Amino acid sequence: MKLLAISDTHLETDTIPQYLAGIIEDYDLVVHAGDFSSMKFYKALESTGKLRAVHGNTDEKELQELLPEKLIFEVEGIKIGVIHEGALSIVDTTPMRYLALEMGVSVLIFGHLHRPIIEKRDVLLICPGSPTKPRMSDPCAVELIIDNGTVKANIIEISGQSCNYIDYSRKLDKDKNS
Repeated sequence: MKLLAISDTHLETDTIPQYLAGIIEDYDLVVHAGDFSSMKFYKALESTGKLRAVHGNTDEKELQELLPEKLIFEVEGIKIGVIHEGALSIVDTTPMRYLALEMGVSVLIFGHLHRPIIEKRDVLLICPGSPTKPRMSDPCAVELIIDNGTVKANIIEISGQSCNYIDYSRKLDKDKNS
């Protein structure tokens, strides 16, 4: 089974942008780790029939009441947990590991950082970054392929606007090499 993990979309639209729609169609499930921002965008994703989601800290009140803070579900024998906030640092994922163990999951998908992380310990920790408002990264998501009790996770790039710092850094590098 193929899952697409996304987070921190922060969209106010009632349609899925083409750059996401074209990707979503290739996956069996879409896991959103919060911060849709609007009920309109949540409903657009929900209409795919593939969505599993939690609310984020910037989601409208109606979404925060509709969606759980934490979610646990199973795919082919693999327990997956989803939460938005919890990570306070991109360099120390220890609290997220403990949260995964507390939730009893093998994979924990979380958001809030807007920057991708895939870290394998005794649990698999995944922050998919943001396909629309990345920080210190390009727009991205994470694909999970679950097959025969194993999970492979890969960061996938999504077309869109990189964070300003990344664009500036690339410009400096290009100027230096010119």
